[in-house]
This record gives sequence, C-alpha cells and structure tokens, in this order.
Amino acid sequence: MDNIEVFDSPGKGRGLRATKELLSGDVLFSEPPFAAVVFDSLADKICHSCFRRQDKLQRCGQCKFAQYCDKTCQSAGWKEHKLECGAIKAFGAIGDNFGKAPNENIRLAARIMWRLDKEGGVMSDMQMTSLDDLENHISDMPEDDLKELKVDIHNFLDYWPRNSKQHRVDDISHIFGVINCNGFTVSDQRGLNAVGVGLFPNLCLVNHDCWPNCTVILNHGNQSAVNTVYHSQMRIELRALGKIEPGEEVTVSYVDFLNVTEDRQRQLKMHYFFDCTCEHCKGHIKDDLKMGGKEVDGVPEEQVKEVTEYSLQMLQKMDKARMEGNYHEVIKICRECMEKQEPVLADTHIYQLRMWSTASEVLAYLQFIDEAADYARKMVDGYNKLYHPCNAHLGMATMRAGVTHWQAGKIEVGHGMICKAYAILQRTHGPTHPITKDLEVRHETCTHTHAFSHRNAHTQGTISKIKVTLTT
Repeated sequence: MDNIEVFDSPGKGRGLRATKELLSGDVLFSEPPFAAVVFDSLADKICHSCFRRQDKLQRCGQCKFAQYCDKTCQSAGWKEHKLECGAIKAFGAIGDNFGKAPNENIRLAARIMWRLDKEGGVMSDMQMTSLDDLENHISDMPEDDLKELKVDIHNFLDYWPRNSKQHRVDDISHIFGVINCNGFTVSDQRGLNAVGVGLFPNLCLVNHDCWPNCTVILNHGNQSAVNTVYHSQMRIELRALGKIEPGEEVTVSYVDFLNVTEDRQRQLKMHYFFDCTCEHCKGHIKDDLKMGGKEVDGVPEEQVKEVTEYSLQMLQKMDKARMEGNYHEVIKICRECMEKQEPVLADTHIYQLRMWSTASEVLAYLQFIDEAADYARKMVDGYNKLYHPCNAHLGMATMRAGVTHWQAGKIEVGHGMICKAYAILQRTHGPTHPITKDLEVRHETCTHTHAFSHRNAHTQGTISKIKVTLTT
C-alpha cells in the first residue's frame, strides 16, 4: 500500500489519503473479502464459492443448502463451508427452524467469527485495519433495528456450534454492527446483479463524498471455460476517477448521486449514521435539475409539482407491475406517465429519467427496439448532465443505450455511445473486468462495421454522382 495511508480525516474519523500523485483509472488497492455469502433469496441460483449465476447447480449432500457449479467449485469452497455445513444442518433440525438455514447476516457473521478464531483480525500485511477497530454504530441504531439485532444474535447463538470457540455477546454484537454499516454488496461474474454481501476491511476505511474522486468495483478475475473462478479470486478494486494529488483524501460515494440532496442525506443517516457535509450537499448542487421543469416554455412551478407527485405514484405502480412480470402493463404505465411528463418536466428530472430507463429496458426485452433506442438516448442525455463524466452508472447506461441503438440499425449513434462507454468503463472497471472485455469485442466490431458503412456510403455517393454526370 505504497500509494495510500491511513489518517485522521477532520470530522470523519479515520480515512485514507494519497501519498503520491494518482491518475484516472489507477488502482489504489485491490482486496479480497474477509468473508462473503450469497443472499438468502438467491441461495439456489448462485454458486456459493465463485458467486456465478448458473441454471443448474449441485447441492451440498450434507447441509442441503450450499450449492456449487461443480465439484471444482465445491472443493474450492470447502475451506469456508466445512464448519458452516454442520452448523446449517444442526440449525435446520431445531424446532421452528426445521429445514431452514439462518439468514445471510448470521451466516456472514459466523464466517467472520470462524476466520477470526483461526487467523485473527488481520489476515495479511496489506490489511490496514483490524475488525476490532471498525465502527459498529450500535449505539446509534433506532429501536426497531436494535430489536432485529437482538433476534439475529439469539438465532446466531442457536446456530453457532457448541464445539467452536464461544464468544461474548458484546463481541458478536460488534460483528453484526460492522456488517450493518460496512457490508459491501457482491455482484455476479458479469457485475450486473447483486447476489450477496461481503466484508472488505480496507474498503471500510474509505470515507464518503457525493462527488467522489474514486469508485469501487468488484472483479471476479479472468474466467476460464472450465469454471475455475474461485471465491479467493474475487476482489474489490478502488480506482481513481481523475487526478488525485498527494495528501488528498480518497473518497467513494455510498449512495447514488442521482438522488436529490435530501434523499441522499436520509439514506446516509439511516444506513451509515452520519450527516454528509460535502460541497454538493451543502450547495444542493444539481437538485434544481433533478426536480425542475422545462425552462424553455416557462412551465409554472405548481404544474411541475403536480406532475412530479403524479410521476411518483406512477413509478410505484410501474415497480409493482414489473415485480409481477407484467411487462405490457409496465409499458402502458410508462407511456401514460411520459405523455404528461415530457411537456412539463426538465429532461434531467429524475422521475422522468426513471421512466425512460425502464421503458427502454422493457421495450428492448419485448423487441420494440426502435422505440427502446429513442428512450435510451433521452436517458443518457439526461445522465450526462447530472453524473460525473467518469461515473460507472453513466458508463453502464451508455453501454446499454449504445447496444440498443446498434440493434435498431442506428449505427452512427450506437457506435458513438459504445466508444464513450468503453472509455468510461476502462477507467471505472479496468481492462480485465468481464464487462470491459465484452465491450472491447463489441467496440472493435462496431468500429470495423462503422468504418465499412462509411466506405460503402462514400462509394454509393460516388456512383450516384457518376450516374448524374452521365445522365446530364
């Protein structure tokens, strides 16, 4: 860790700062999880070792809960599953728990405790903090959260084997508190869907800023044709979004900047127990764009407020229809809402952007590609006015829009978007990430096709001129 160091960040506690100049795309550090588990809801769809999504998984013959791609993944995951296996089996034999496994927080806490017992709180020279030194914020939890914590601790004690080292309730509470405010969402091998939760000690030291100078991405490493991507290869990477000077604090955003200041502040207070004092929060920067009306037509403020409230109601209806898989109803709701939004709301209004995003995604799924491309373009145009130019969300949205335009036969626009997405993801995800590598292939294909279509258009134009000349 020769490019960053721990320091006391004013008003924030401990943080990390650069010890030398860093440039956009530089990796400040790479870190494997101290422990990670698959979400309860996806336990039968995701490999518990490599976190890949598979149609057919092999169930552990003992606990009947853990599932794996194949024998290779099962062997790779056995070191972590060995103690867990018997504990899950025993837990599922207890009264009301019959046939069940404990929830993801309990399973993650147990994996952490087993590793602490075996290896201690610092697992390598690269780890800059011990788990004991991480904040748990239990004293800041509201009453309802404390009740849930007590239930989890009670179930943890039922789950924890009698032949394992026994721990004080305070120590167990500390681990649950650390998970609650420092757990990091783990994605699948494509990086597109959240499939689990893990704890990354060094990442816990990186403080928040709504307009950060770094981004964090999960990289599962190179994938082979024989599924030899082991859990141990899964790592988070902290990457610079731009130039960082020596002595400058490195930051990431804990919440999506697309939310207005009030919503970001509420989320940060609820989940991380602090009030953000970054420049974008103090100045409510871009909130006017996110909730504003069309400036050109001078739309009355009362009308903007009315359509905004209507949009929120429609978004809730749309989300419900989408959860139920009623995609034609989703499109109906989107069209009805967008008809009222577009004459009134700014093209950066976040409720309109959500409608455009959902409409483009669902229409593409239903094979209405031309219409999907139009909404995807509007969405990206709005995002470009709101997000940091090197934001991972912007890169992913631009990639999706570029592919949709390409599929719609809009080669020129599609090629431009794919080029821009590739430039962003090279920095936010890095050249070895599966998404970047896939996009690189598409980028090369699009560039060649684009060049060919240009040559073909030039040739056709020349032929037309010759025909005109001969006719004349």
